[in-house]
Amino acid sequence: MSHSKRWTSLHTQLHQTLRQRQLLPQHSKVLLALSGGQDSLCLLQLLTDLQPKWDWHLALAHGDHRWPPDAAENAKHVAGLADQYQLSLFARQSPTELKSEEAGRLWRYQMLTDIAEQQGYPLVVTAHTASDRAETLLYNLMRGSGTDGLQALSWQRPLSAQIQLVRPLLDVTRAQTGEFCDQQGLPIWQDAMNQELAYRRNRIRQVVLPYLKQHFNPQVETALAHTAAILQADVAFLEAETQRLLAVALPPQQPKISLAHMPLWLGCINRDCLKAAPLALQRRALRQFLKTTLALSANFDQVEKVVALVTAPNRSRTDPLKQQWVAEVADPWIVIGTLIPPSQEEA
Repeated sequence: MSHSKRWTSLHTQLHQTLRQRQLLPQHSKVLLALSGGQDSLCLLQLLTDLQPKWDWHLALAHGDHRWPPDAAENAKHVAGLADQYQLSLFARQSPTELKSEEAGRLWRYQMLTDIAEQQGYPLVVTAHTASDRAETLLYNLMRGSGTDGLQALSWQRPLSAQIQLVRPLLDVTRAQTGEFCDQQGLPIWQDAMNQELAYRRNRIRQVVLPYLKQHFNPQVETALAHTAAILQADVAFLEAETQRLLAVALPPQQPKISLAHMPLWLGCINRDCLKAAPLALQRRALRQFLKTTLALSANFDQVEKVVALVTAPNRSRTDPLKQQWVAEVADPWIVIGTLIPPSQEEA
């Protein structure tokens, strides 16, 4: 087993984080996602060094996206690291080349979940850092995400009913992991794709954040990561309050509503309950209502159209939200229905 050359402040920081947040309990079976890059290699060394204090059962997982062209060499490098650290390695290869960021991310999490379930590892660990958190916040902000998207990477979240994803380096920057790897003489795999500016996240990493550091705030990554942490707590509170609102605003069974011009309706929500709630909760409740009734991931404009019905005159109506489905006031309800008989809509 490879041991760190010396105990560092980063060892102490991670040890304290794990104790305070109870992320990786003692004696746990822990599956570490290892790319061979500086962040995951740094975390591998840290967990290996901390293992005697925590008595984890560590193993490694690696996913070969079959892209870029040196992916097979990357997989061999990771296999060599597994031998060096004397840890079990569970490697998988994608059936097809995964060139897009989103396709790679989805396959990677599914792959990690499958391995963890098959091999009995309840905890999957990734080496996302404060820098990743900052990049994700900026990325989602520019895509127009609301607060849910801006909270950007949580310390832990479920991958399945049995498997928990843990990110123990969220208060560590990429500069710190790079410095640690240099100090320890760790063999970092240099992924050429990280320099490819065709990928949007790489442009944020290589162009946007350096510009912000130079011209606005040298500690911008940490500042953005802290913002994401604040938003995460805010979102958790708002979501809990939204569920309380929906519990009283949604009828336990469909009421009798006479709408001769609306031959089919799917659901309703009590707007008197919504009126009494703050706008932030109205928006969240109605977004969830649209998702449930119409399977619609409503954008800002669509939600605002329905929010306007909370105080609009009776029989007020939106334009179509999805195909021919509209929202209409049938006081005291906001109803989701269609103005066209189903047979005509299908035609």
